[in-house]
Amino acid sequence: MNTPLAPTLDVSSTPRTPLSRLVGVEIRKAIDTRAGFWFASSIVGLVLVVLLIYTLAAPDAAKNFGDMLQVAGGVLGYFLPILIIMLVTGEQSQRNGLVTFTLEPQRSRVVAAKFLAGIALAATVMVLAFLIALVFTAVAAATGATPEWSVEGSLLFNGFVLANLIGIFVGFAIAMLLMNTPAGIVAYFVYSLILPIAAGILSALSSGFEKIAPWIEFNTAQTPLFTGDYQPSGEEWAQLVVTGTLWLVVPLVLGTLRLLRIEFK
Repeated sequence: MNTPLAPTLDVSSTPRTPLSRLVGVEIRKAIDTRAGFWFASSIVGLVLVVLLIYTLAAPDAAKNFGDMLQVAGGVLGYFLPILIIMLVTGEQSQRNGLVTFTLEPQRSRVVAAKFLAGIALAATVMVLAFLIALVFTAVAAATGATPEWSVEGSLLFNGFVLANLIGIFVGFAIAMLLMNTPAGIVAYFVYSLILPIAAGILSALSSGFEKIAPWIEFNTAQTPLFTGDYQPSGEEWAQLVVTGTLWLVVPLVLGTLRLLRIEFK
């Protein structure tokens, strides 16, 4: 006797999960874990501690709002990308990729959701750091200093917003390429700390390398964005495009292709 087959369920007309919901899920995955929550909280706490020390130790002439903002941005520049790396590599490090990509088979949408979730988290932390800088500027004013509250637009955008966004993009690209949390964190610190020092030493020793460094080392190419009049020349923009392609686009493309083809178990 033949056993009748169970009827199949037609899901072809079922609407796909909205991208906004995927972004919300990725944000929850980032902060619902103890590691993610405490790391994000630690970034804000570190900004508080560093600005407190700066307010106590800096001379009154250096307690302007722009100075506070630069200090806060410097702290975020090192640690925000790590938050993004932890978010992106969670599928591998926590072995939940099989569940994620079963619920959302279109992996490219998951990549987009992770990117947008990372931007949302980073923007939240940057706003908090901005507010903390405001508070400590007010504290400096209340303790006898006469801080300057106005901030040049280029300093606010280039030195705080753009600098941190570039760091986030680099962290995202590295995480997509390596898909491993420890390796991604180490690679980011090599990029942000060791490579600029090595490039500076080689540039001091060789005039030839000094000429080509802005074309191959992304940190060196970014210098005109954050110094002087904050307005790179045409050649400097070309250097940014070349190094940005090398350090951002190529790792991101390779990492995305790898994620689209990898088999999760």
